[in-house]
Amino acid sequence: MNTIEQKKYPIGRFEVPENICDIKLDEYIKVIKDFPGRLKNLIEDFSDDQLDTQYREGGWTVRQLVNHIADSHINSFTRFKLALTEDNPTIKPYDEAKWAELQDSQNMPVKPAMRMIKGTHQRWTVLLKSMTNKQFERTFHHPEHNKNYDLRHCLAIYVWHCNHHFAHIENLKKEKGW
Repeated sequence: MNTIEQKKYPIGRFEVPENICDIKLDEYIKVIKDFPGRLKNLIEDFSDDQLDTQYREGGWTVRQLVNHIADSHINSFTRFKLALTEDNPTIKPYDEAKWAELQDSQNMPVKPAMRMIKGTHQRWTVLLKSMTNKQFERTFHHPEHNKNYDLRHCLAIYVWHCNHHFAHIENLKKEKGW
């Protein structure tokens, strides 16, 4: 993997797991539960200059990443709830890159986004722990991909998403010696 590819995908691109057993589901739920605390510990001492540093050339700043995580994870949590309460609903895609360019993503302190992440993950964890195997098979339709996604697969994507963006910030912190 070249340097740009490594900086874009520090833990590699998402690969669909073949079989997500109950033990793996428990591991995934633990990642969702623990992520807000891990992220807080990683960035809590960052200055505004550090928050406004791009994790790679041409990439988002740490501030934009944190706000993106809040936006993305609340969208995913909503998609879970839609799939659990409707029959294969068609979800509403959004342009995450354009969202990251909005003023709330670029200029606000990260504390509100961190509170959103904490609250979303607390609720998401309770929901995930309450779900049956049958509920994890429920689906939603993604119109941009023209594909149905089951919630087991979706959870795997968001565990990767947590670790993916955490690695962006962690690698930047190591690279800069912060």
